[in-house]
Amino acid sequence: MNSAIQPKYSMTLVTCACGNQFETGSVKQDLRVEICSACHPYFTGRQKFMDAGGRVDKFKKKYGI
Repeated sequence: MNSAIQPKYSMTLVTCACGNQFETGSVKQDLRVEICSACHPYFTGRQKFMDAGGRVDKFKKKYGI
């Protein structure tokens, strides 16, 4: 591997739109992201689930189960 053409890998500060900051390794100097694990609905438990009950009932009614 030719080290002259490889990008410099260093510790980088990642800043989210919610204000959360953390460090990670990257070839970029500063990273800005729109959503992180601190504000993502899946990781915070604020995820909205679709009501599957209506879909199941519709299927059962359609096929007479």
